[in-house]
Amino acid sequence: MSCATAPIVVRLDSARGRVPLLARFSYDDGDPYVVRATFYDGPTVLARWHFDRQMLTEGLHHPVGEGDVTFAPHRADGADEVRIALRGLGAAGQEGAVLFVETRALTRFLEQTYAVTAAGEEFLDLDRLLEEFLAR
Repeated sequence: MSCATAPIVVRLDSARGRVPLLARFSYDDGDPYVVRATFYDGPTVLARWHFDRQMLTEGLHHPVGEGDVTFAPHRADGADEVRIALRGLGAAGQEGAVLFVETRALTRFLEQTYAVTAAGEEFLDLDRLLEEFLAR
């Protein structure tokens, strides 16, 4: 199994301004459609989210997504970013959190994921997945 990981600083939009958090983005070819993101405050895990890799890639260039997660390009203070809106953390229908990720860092990580599994080459072994599920 091949994988890619990257620590990336994200900025959480809050009433006090943007608060930096460390996120660990990871990808493995065992689940080729998914990018996992774990968000930390020091050693404490704040949240774990699974993102669709294709949507995340498209979010670099244009708004995409609906429901719990949306991605959109954003420019602030001369820097290119991706705005990630996460719903479902607060009251129904409200944004639970808004994060900003530097476009260059996210692009580098996504390039690593496509080196592991090229676009269009994703494969999910449903028989193996079903066997693992039934074994539990």
